Amino acid sequence: DKGWRLAFMAGLVLAPLTAGAIGYAIPLPQMPASWVVVVAGGLLVGFGTHLGGGCTSGHGICGMARFSDRSIAATGIFMLTAIVVVALVRHVFAG
Repeated sequence: DKGWRLAFMAGLVLAPLTAGAIGYAIPLPQMPASWVVVVAGGLLVGFGTHLGGGCTSGHGICGMARFSDRSIAATGIFMLTAIVVVALVRHVFAG
């Protein structure tokens, strides 16, 4: 069972290194904010996962496929929250 996990992890590292070695340009990730904001966002995601009883993907894919009332409600709340945040960031707090 560990074999495929090790192969997956090796592929995550070796694929971009191989691509770079044969001449493909590898772009550096662009961090949209400071590390403090990134860490705070990660902590908020972890708290939300704990509070919501699962992750957005788990509720949105698995839970809704099972017609779980809880997952349908959670996914609706996730989507509504995302829509509000995007609207605020793009139209209210845009600099």
